[in-house]
Amino acid sequence: MALYINQTGKLKEVKEKPFKLEKDIQKVFEENLSAIMGLVLVKSEFTIKNKRIDTLAYDPQASAFIIIEYKRDKNISVVDQGFTYLSLMLENKADFIVEYNESLRQNMKREDVDWSQTRVAFVSKNFTENQVQATNFKDIAIELWEVKQFDNDT
Repeated sequence: MALYINQTGKLKEVKEKPFKLEKDIQKVFEENLSAIMGLVLVKSEFTIKNKRIDTLAYDPQASAFIIIEYKRDKNISVVDQGFTYLSLMLENKADFIVEYNESLRQNMKREDVDWSQTRVAFVSKNFTENQVQATNFKDIAIELWEVKQFDNDT
């Protein structure tokens, strides 16, 4: 779908400008995490049990941790990676609380987190039809966020 901007009554097409690196998507998202998703950044590049989580965030409204993973292009493994990270989080709750407390200089306790609200969000320029279908189930803890940038800094 083409995108146009109105320049004094004349429409001008705005071309998509692909992200060069996953890190570029991550940087934009982390710098604007509150505005985009209403989340608080806990830690960038959080490593636990030999797994590297791109972004660990906290949702103050849901009292829950959110893991965010970035993909520069379509990737066939997002649903299984999402469930792996959910399992990792729920099996290592104390590590996530310690990271929150150390990074944000807070005193969160285990009972302060609603673990049933934890989720994984994938951010990519697009997803496969199967991935979209797989996340259409009610109450699934995996979200897909499509992101694009354009040559006019949009």
